[in-house]
Amino acid sequence: MLLSIFVLSINIKNESLMRASIAEYRAVEEAARKFVKSVAEGDSRYARELFIDEAVLFGFLDGKLEHGSIEQFYRNVDTVGAGDGFDARIDIVALEETVAVVRVLEEKWGGRIDFTDYLLLLKIDGAWKCVAKAYNQNADTIRK
Repeated sequence: MLLSIFVLSINIKNESLMRASIAEYRAVEEAARKFVKSVAEGDSRYARELFIDEAVLFGFLDGKLEHGSIEQFYRNVDTVGAGDGFDARIDIVALEETVAVVRVLEEKWGGRIDFTDYLLLLKIDGAWKCVAKAYNQNADTIRK
């Protein structure tokens, strides 16, 4: 029994040392805001600061699979305005020393589409950069 308590104590101590700081969470959130700002303003220039050139995208837009280069996302953002009712929320799902998973909830993109985006970020040369985007379009907003 005493040994079990000692091991538990060590594990708790190590986990608290490994958690990212609040400042690091803020840095990840600030990086993700570039994504939201691009979508909200219909201007990919902010997202281009976030995504690496080799970033990939996967998801279904109006029932059609989109996959490949992040350039497709840039084209979508630059050609479809967010719309008056657009809103978004950023959630940091996981954060470790060099990797983060961010969920972005979008409502009323283009005036009608609700998305859930997952962004995979890596800390590269001290900056949080997005290497992949995968998304779901809510079924009730699909237009075929």
